[in-house]
Amino acid sequence: MGAWNTFLEGDNLAVMATLEPGSVDLVYTDPPYNTGNGFAYVDTFRGADGLRAGRHEAWTDFMRPRLEAVRRLLAETGAVFISIDDNEQAHLRLLMDEVFGERNFLAQVVVNLNSKGRQLGDGFATNHEYLLVYARDAKKCVLDARTSDTVDPDDFPYVTEDGRAFRHLPLRNTNKKFNPVTTPTMHYPLWGDPVSGRVRAEPFDGGQEITPVFGDGRPAVWRWSRPLVEARPDDLVCREIKGLAGPRVDLYQRDWLDAPGGRRKKLRTIWVHEEVGSTDTAVAELKQLLGHVFESPKPTGLVRRILRTMPADARVLDPFAGSGTTGHAVAQLNAEDDGTRTCVSINVAEPTRAGSNAANAGLATVADITRARLRAVAEKFGGGLEER
Repeated sequence: MGAWNTFLEGDNLAVMATLEPGSVDLVYTDPPYNTGNGFAYVDTFRGADGLRAGRHEAWTDFMRPRLEAVRRLLAETGAVFISIDDNEQAHLRLLMDEVFGERNFLAQVVVNLNSKGRQLGDGFATNHEYLLVYARDAKKCVLDARTSDTVDPDDFPYVTEDGRAFRHLPLRNTNKKFNPVTTPTMHYPLWGDPVSGRVRAEPFDGGQEITPVFGDGRPAVWRWSRPLVEARPDDLVCREIKGLAGPRVDLYQRDWLDAPGGRRKKLRTIWVHEEVGSTDTAVAELKQLLGHVFESPKPTGLVRRILRTMPADARVLDPFAGSGTTGHAVAQLNAEDDGTRTCVSINVAEPTRAGSNAANAGLATVADITRARLRAVAEKFGGGLEER
């Protein structure tokens, strides 16, 4: 296996043309935001008709070939995450639909990176950005939008004598579109004893016959098949509950906190800074490695959450590498979970601003910042760094 991180300097469109099609499993990138005064292409780009392009048109025309290159590099099982703010979110969404196909849209995540909100200027104190998530092919994509990060032990209030925590989930399917007409094989009798809690697929002394019903008494169906009940009867419990028509007996699944393979919960589409980090924590992370040399890096916590949605041997690409957060997160997570992820980071040699902290530190270009950070990351976490 090669180095965890590879850094390629140059225009990302030209560099991506040299990479092998289908060689990437996951793309995370944070492209230049079009604020109207900081986007270098606004004043120079001309459209196909030779006329000067407008602000949004210029940004879109700049991004289109790069997204097409990303799509070409993605494996059929892969996915792409792109950070964006309100200035171009709507245009990027339409562009992603065009390049990747609307059917391959997976999510638009709201990311809260600034707890206080931006206080400069008029209007609202914006404290969020977005992540647009698309699959190369949604039917083949291996992205798993579940995580152990958001599992709350307090949701599992019951504890067995041997210390295992669990919660009760209704064995009855609560979705009314599943009923004896639509799924007749899941409507069958079971036997339970609310005193002992015992549940079985066959009659037993002290057990009463129970068929699934909705709260209003209409027939329902179970979530488990009879063979599954027979295989795991001790994961079920019989309880007396208060129904609409008075007390009745019902069956529940013991849902264990420490489930086989690890408890995972579906990611919500709002990610808060307490979970993924903030702009302030991102600046502090970079400051520990290089000093305060980049104004708006992304927190590694955000990228680590993204990385965890894919297999631990994912091949990662960041075509707008900025300060090198993606490569940092890859090395950090590999060191944490013994993963074998690799990351290719691409950055152009855009000059840093004269008199800035980066320029004063001898980092003449943004590519110099990326390179310096990834070198520091390799020293701290291992995994090596290839530079080309």
